[in-house]
Amino acid sequence: MSELEVLKQEIKHIHERNQRVELDKAWELSWTRKLIVAFLTYAVVVCFFVFAKLPDPFVNSIVPALAFIVSNLALPIFKRIWLKFKKSN
Repeated sequence: MSELEVLKQEIKHIHERNQRVELDKAWELSWTRKLIVAFLTYAVVVCFFVFAKLPDPFVNSIVPALAFIVSNLALPIFKRIWLKFKKSN
């Protein structure tokens, strides 16, 4: 294989890796992922509250799910602050 072919292959692999990384990042930032995690958090907490015989499991389980969503909404704010701090150092 010629050096040019090797370079073409390496560039192709880099582009494929970049596409995977971009899709992974899009998934991490997507509302679909956040809502799925919030729903799963709610479902697990409901199950726990039901088995623990705690009062109003369906209502009280909303709190952890909402806490997850609120924390995800606040993270970009803290990220910007952290990035500014890092850039100034």
